[in-house]
Amino acid sequence: QNAWTLWFFKNDKSRSWEENQGPIITVTTVEDFWSLYNHIEVASRLPAGCDYSLFKEGIFPDWEDVRNAPGGRWMINVDKRQRSQCLDTYWLEILFFLIGEHADQHAHQVNGAVVNVRGKGDKLAIWLADASQPDSITRIGKMIKERLEIDPDQTIGFNIHSEEKARSSSAKKKWFV
Repeated sequence: QNAWTLWFFKNDKSRSWEENQGPIITVTTVEDFWSLYNHIEVASRLPAGCDYSLFKEGIFPDWEDVRNAPGGRWMINVDKRQRSQCLDTYWLEILFFLIGEHADQHAHQVNGAVVNVRGKGDKLAIWLADASQPDSITRIGKMIKERLEIDPDQTIGFNIHSEEKARSSSAKKKWFV
């Protein structure tokens, strides 16, 4: 239903954050997606400090984008010792969730996803358009947990972009599943 753009981020200190983000390609079909996926490095093999982002065409993978600003993101932390076992599987399942529009009636809420590869541990985030929709947010969080087969006893949290951006001490995750 949507075209999706894959972005790559490489942390080059001599450039701004925005300049370090670069679009790779926009895919419009499942065939395009597989052609892309089979020709890029898997997330677990990216150097520390690099990210992949997959967002609906026209949405820049940043809190400042007008379509992201009122939203938030579900965050999943992956211990660096689990990188080889979990990261690539989780990322691929999240990509399927996005391009397959698997959020059902909540698909309009899903703007994109990011995988951050870091030395201390990796993160996956599913970005949603509107943080004022608690039922939609909770349902998508549960769908993601089920899809990734995350232990029911393990929680994932939802961060609201405006609160994260403010970095205030009151900025706490609003929802957990």
